[in-house]
Amino acid sequence: MTVSIRVACSPGEAHVAAVRGNRLLDYSLWRPGSPDGVGDVHIGRVIAAVPAMAGAFVALAGAEGFLPDSEGAKGLTAGTILPICITRAAQGSKGPRVTARVGESGSGPIGLLRRGANPVVRMAARYPDAPVLVEDAGVAADLRGELGARVSVAVSIMDEDVADAIDALSRPVVDLPGGARLSIWPTPALVAIDVDGGGALAGGRGRHEALNREVLPALAGQIRLRNLSGGIVVDLAGMAARKRAALAPDFVRALADDPLRPRFLGFTALGLAELVRNRVHPPLHELLSGPLTAGLAALRAVVGEYRRDPRGMKAVRAHPSVVSALHADSAALSDLAQRTGRQVMLHADPSLPDLAWTLETENG
Repeated sequence: MTVSIRVACSPGEAHVAAVRGNRLLDYSLWRPGSPDGVGDVHIGRVIAAVPAMAGAFVALAGAEGFLPDSEGAKGLTAGTILPICITRAAQGSKGPRVTARVGESGSGPIGLLRRGANPVVRMAARYPDAPVLVEDAGVAADLRGELGARVSVAVSIMDEDVADAIDALSRPVVDLPGGARLSIWPTPALVAIDVDGGGALAGGRGRHEALNREVLPALAGQIRLRNLSGGIVVDLAGMAARKRAALAPDFVRALADDPLRPRFLGFTALGLAELVRNRVHPPLHELLSGPLTAGLAALRAVVGEYRRDPRGMKAVRAHPSVVSALHADSAALSDLAQRTGRQVMLHADPSLPDLAWTLETENG
C-alpha cells in the first residue's frame, strides 16, 4: 500500500499523520500560531561571547539563542549583527540553539526574516511520493503554495484505527498485540520506558529474550511518534542483566529508520538499555502539557457545541494562564472565527484550578 499524509484540522491545531493502510507511520502536532521556531532565519545581534561555554549568546526577535563556536560564534564580539538560523527549539529555561551557517548575508535591525518549514512540509519531504490530504480548504490552499498539486481537500481523512493510534500517543501505557505493554514516563532528566511482558509470556520459561526482540520495533516506533529526545533508558522484560547485551544488535536495527538517527549506547550495570536521540523539535508530551493545550481543547468544544446548535456561541471561562495562551497564539482565535463566523468570548477566572476551563452561555 502507498503512503499518504493526512492533515486533520481544528482551531489552532492540526494532526499531521503519515499513514499506510490503517497504520500510523509518522506523526506531528502542528500549531500554526505557535511555531517552535526551528528553521526560522533571523537577523541577530551578539550579546556576549562566552569562551567557557564555547559559544556566544545572540539576541533574536523575542528570544535569546545560543550560538556555538562550531556553528560560527568563534571570533565574534558583542554587538556583531549577523543572520542566524534556529536549529533546535527552546527547552525549559534554555533558549533556542542557532547556527550562523545560513549561506547568506544580512544586516539591519533584529528581526525574523522568514519562517522555517512547517510539519506538513517537513513530512512531505520525508515521503516525497505521498499525496497530502487536508480536511480544511483554507489550510490546503496555503499548503499548495509549497507542495503544489500534491495537496487535495478530503473529508473524514482519519479512519478509526489511525485516530485511536494518535489518541494513544497522549497516554503513558501502550498495549501491544500479544499481551505485552510499554510504560513511557518522561522526567526532567530522561525518559524511562518499561517493558512488561504480561500475557505475552504465557509461552513459558525462556520466552523473555524472544519477547523483548519482538517488542523493540514497536518501542522504536513509539519513540519516533512521540518525538522522545535526550537520554532514554529502557528496562526490558524479565531477562537477567548479564544476558541483555545479546539484544544490542536488535536495538540498533529497530532504531535505524528514525530520521533523527538515535544512538544505542549500551547497557548499564543494572541492565538498562541507554539510548540518546537528538532534540530538535519539542517532544509531544511537552506540547500536550501546557495552557495552550487546554485552551485549544476548549475551542474544539466551542466548535462542537456550535455545530450542534448554531443559534448561539458558547463562551469560555478559564484560568488566566489558559486565556493568555490563547491570546498569545496568532492563529487559534481567528481560525475559530473563520469556521463559525463568530468571535468567541474568553473570560479569565483566577478562582479556577490551573489549566481548567468551562463553557458557558455568552451572558453567563
